Amino acid sequence: MANFVTPSSGGLRTALQELGSGYLAAGHEPVLIVPGERASDRNTVQGRVITVPGPVLPGTGGYRVLTARRGVRDLLESLAPDRLEVSDRTTLRWTGEWARRHRVPSVMVSHETADGVLRTWGVPGAAAGRTADRINARSAWAYSRIVCTTEWSEREFLRIGARNVVRAPLGVDLVRCRPDRRSTALRERYARGADVLLLLGSRLSVEKRPGTALDALAELRARGVSAVLVVAGDGPLRPGLVRRARAQRLPALFLGHVGDRESMADLQASADICLAPGPAETFGLSALEALASGTPVVASASSALPEVIGDAGLAAADQGAAFADAVQDLLDRPERARREAARTRAELFSWSNAVNAFLAAHDTAPLRAPEPVAPPEPTAPAVRAVRRPDGAPR
Repeated sequence: MANFVTPSSGGLRTALQELGSGYLAAGHEPVLIVPGERASDRNTVQGRVITVPGPVLPGTGGYRVLTARRGVRDLLESLAPDRLEVSDRTTLRWTGEWARRHRVPSVMVSHETADGVLRTWGVPGAAAGRTADRINARSAWAYSRIVCTTEWSEREFLRIGARNVVRAPLGVDLVRCRPDRRSTALRERYARGADVLLLLGSRLSVEKRPGTALDALAELRARGVSAVLVVAGDGPLRPGLVRRARAQRLPALFLGHVGDRESMADLQASADICLAPGPAETFGLSALEALASGTPVVASASSALPEVIGDAGLAAADQGAAFADAVQDLLDRPERARREAARTRAELFSWSNAVNAFLAAHDTAPLRAPEPVAPPEPTAPAVRAVRRPDGAPR
């Protein structure tokens, strides 16, 4: 079960599709329940997908939630699942209690940190931490197991002493996303003669902090760097970002949601640097896809992405100047070396290993041997200092 999934959503939708397809290939019968505009029940390549009508959550740019608890409860009881997996720690937490009463082993997947999301929405640090601890304690009690995709996201559960937490990294499509998709013609189409093509592939919402990408672009242009930013994504902040780019005469091209995965893979491979400014990211599938495409990443040092990207990118403080510093540092590396490092890092993650890790979390043995790739060790983030205009650090 999952909330906050739309036809134009990114990482969560991809994860649900890949995990469902993997469960199906492993011989299981996956059923996904999500909210939508109207009811439907379809058999797909990821298994059975049941859509239950749910209202749009205001201010989220189209995200819907499952609010008809009685109807969803009746649906669960009619399905009589052997296992329950839930990708929402807030409005669906009651499903953990339902599973406990029905003696169904259950898993809650932590796709974001509670305190990180609260902070991005303006809740002060101490209050965000206390509220997150209460939410997480209830989740840890309600579900048999909590799955975290990174060590970074695991910390907030370890902080409250939760003992039912396991780690299961997500994966990336290493076939679709590959460096040889890099196109000089496509790059020139978007760069328009500029020296540097930056890419932001993200939902344009508060918790993703897309404005930092414009801050970085403005800083680079002020330093004399000929850079262009392409934004692939949509969301409630898009109109304001477009107005700002026009007012400041920033060369930023807003593509909206790029629904064709092949086109997105071409774009990711053709960019020079990918920006991932979201401070609450617990994994970052878009950034990992960029690495698989041979494109290094500059990520928020406040997120889990430094752990994911390792030495195939750089972490930066959540300021435009720090992101600009990191972009310039990456560009100082030889192009071939930085692109090979990006691909090599991405190859540590595969969807088959991710599926097997999730099946293990469900106490279900994988039906095929995992690929002989060990999960990466956490990498300490290299936070970039902000520089004064004269170049001196501060």
